[in-house]
Amino acid sequence: MAGDDLRNLGKLDGPSEPKYLAACVQAAPVAFDLQATLEKTRDLAADAARQGAKLILFPEAFISAYPRGTSFGATIGARSPEGRELFRRYHASSIDIPGPAIDVLGQIAKQSRAYLVIGVIERDGGTLHCAVVTFGPDGRYLGKHRKLMPTGSERLVWGYGDGSTLPVFDTDIGKLGSVICWENYMPMMRAAMYAQRIQVYCAPTADGRPTWLPSMQHVALEGRCFVLSSNQFCTRSDYPEDYPSDLPSAPDAIVSRGGSCIVDPLGNVLAGPLWDKEGIITAEIDIAQVARAQYDFDPVGHYSRPDVFSLTVDKREKRAVNSLIAGID
Repeated sequence: MAGDDLRNLGKLDGPSEPKYLAACVQAAPVAFDLQATLEKTRDLAADAARQGAKLILFPEAFISAYPRGTSFGATIGARSPEGRELFRRYHASSIDIPGPAIDVLGQIAKQSRAYLVIGVIERDGGTLHCAVVTFGPDGRYLGKHRKLMPTGSERLVWGYGDGSTLPVFDTDIGKLGSVICWENYMPMMRAAMYAQRIQVYCAPTADGRPTWLPSMQHVALEGRCFVLSSNQFCTRSDYPEDYPSDLPSAPDAIVSRGGSCIVDPLGNVLAGPLWDKEGIITAEIDIAQVARAQYDFDPVGHYSRPDVFSLTVDKREKRAVNSLIAGID
């Protein structure tokens, strides 16, 4: 190596780490109305972009509804005609990937000049999946994560994801990935994300309990990553009048309190939790903080003890029917 090259090498202090503003949107969709929800998404993303956000996170199932409080007419051994019609309505307001709604969300990301991460209900034939889709600031669709384990009665209307949609995207704002709601309580799921060296961990949720914030602090401390969590704030009036549920009847009754938050890799709360109102919280993300936090704890590195513990992650797509076409000489 030439002398000048060696001298220049000595001046290098490693690659510069990005700093930028991230935003969590706390709001409600227009439940079961895809077009209206996409327009609301456009407006909210624009609001976050005007604040300078380069990463914008929306809640779980923002497009087009988290069907809180309804049973879809199901009891053990029976399903009602009214429940079947509600599922048809939910199915109709869900989105195809790829599809027209994905094109619109890409346009929204491009208009916002920001990474867009948003919870959607994906339609795959007769099956619905709770998913998260991610877009670059150029509007490019980067990929999706399907919820591996729907919780409780969610299993009635949402299918199970598989290991083929556990991406962590290597972007110019850091290694970016998503884990949905109570998946964050799955230790092996978290380990699979840490193993991909996630730095910006998005946790869209429907959990509005006070216990959610310490859970997010634990994930941030355990994974030595930034954690962003967005939840819906919604009232009874955010659902249709004819929506069959056990929700309160008063239009202004709060049915999801929110609690959106942003936490740094040492567990410090940078923004939120935001309670009982719609809003956008923001915080600066300094990716250099990840390395500082990993100095004394790296969950898949120097603190992992692979001689004692190991995890196998099957990332193959699982299909019910596979077509094999034999070659013909």
